This record gives sequence, C-alpha cells and structure tokens, in this order.
Amino acid sequence: MSFILGVIMLISGAMIAIKSEVILNAFGRMEFFERYLATSGGSRLGYKLVGIIIAIIGMMTITGLIGGFIKWVTYPLTKFS
Repeated sequence: MSFILGVIMLISGAMIAIKSEVILNAFGRMEFFERYLATSGGSRLGYKLVGIIIAIIGMMTITGLIGGFIKWVTYPLTKFS
C-alpha cells in the first residue's frame, strides 16, 4: 500500500512542478510566495518547490525511508518524553 501511495505522490509532485503555469492560472498568485520568494515569479517558484517536496516525500515512501526521516525530524520534540 505504501508503494502505491508513494508512486501517486511522486507522480502528482512531478506534475505540480512541471505544470506550475497551469496551476498558477487555475489558483492564482499566492501572497505568501510573492512576499517571501521575492523573484519576478514567486508564485511559480513556490508551486515548483511544493511539487518537488511532494515528489521527494513520495520517493521516500516508496523506498521505506519515511519512517526514519519522521523520527529524525521529530526527535528534538520527543526526546524528553
């Protein structure tokens, strides 16, 4: 099941990164991306970054590395409990 979910995430993340112009036309500009990614196309870059992050998480899910990564990220919060 995690393999199928990972493949779906990988494909959808890649499509978001590739088709960022279509997504920009469909959803419009996001003020957060325009403010903090101060380039001429901040929203396009933001959509591409979101797509790449989703694709990386999908690849980690396919290979089974997502559990260790989540433990590593949350260790500072859970080390005292």
